[in-house]
Amino acid sequence: MHLPTPLRRESAPRSVVQHTRGSSHGPITRLVSPSDLGQVLKPFIFLDRFEVPAGGQPPQFGMHPHSGIATLTYLIHGQADYEDTTGEHGARGTLPTGGVEWMMAGGGVWHTGAPRNTERVLGFQLWVAMPPELELATAHSIYLGPENVPQVGPARVLLGSFGGQTSPIPAPSDIVYLGVHLKAGETWRFQPPAGHTVAWVALGEGALSAPARLSTGDLIAFDESEHAVTFEAQTDTAFVVGSGVKHPHDLFLGPYSVHTSAEALRQGQAGIRERAHLLRQQGRL
Repeated sequence: MHLPTPLRRESAPRSVVQHTRGSSHGPITRLVSPSDLGQVLKPFIFLDRFEVPAGGQPPQFGMHPHSGIATLTYLIHGQADYEDTTGEHGARGTLPTGGVEWMMAGGGVWHTGAPRNTERVLGFQLWVAMPPELELATAHSIYLGPENVPQVGPARVLLGSFGGQTSPIPAPSDIVYLGVHLKAGETWRFQPPAGHTVAWVALGEGALSAPARLSTGDLIAFDESEHAVTFEAQTDTAFVVGSGVKHPHDLFLGPYSVHTSAEALRQGQAGIRERAHLLRQQGRL
């Protein structure tokens, strides 16, 4: 049994306030959007689960923009190609199994990516809402191979600090995001850091209790408290867990953007248009 943090006594299991299987479109299942569960879970405002079988048709996103948020893509299985417009010459490459892609969109960025279908691909893409001081900052990206993702017991620290380990990706606010693998019959207790009242779990594959029963593709959100959650795997499982201090700002939504005010949204969309002009000049759009 893995116990990476000190235990706190609770009189009852932490309550589940939302349980969803999202909406599926081909290989992508949207579990959280800024206009629905993202309002409850902010700063975690968007989550997609994606799965492409070996030889299957991967989704084709094309080059598309974002502003005001950061995206974090975590590959549980398989590989995916990526390209973005951050830095002087942009970034491109291939994310391996266990890899993490972090792209802080700030005042505007364009990117694309696609799973490779030579083997099964499974993963999650998360959007994180930025605080006002970062929502219009210069866009940047960080790509981590699995060897650079810290691990505490069965948990990989994708973002934030947990169990004495800190992700190389600078967290934009007080949040933790973990990728967890449990074998059938194993248990793991997650104690959120102090002040973290937002918490949720999404199951990539397998069967799990938390103590509510989850199967592949489920997401549950817990009540606003700092209570721990004990997970027990009924089969081999892979899942992601998020916790954090609640984002105190309203969400102002654009087609590809989320900001904290109407003015910041206007500036972010202007930044997107400026970068689109450059991409057209380069023949990339």
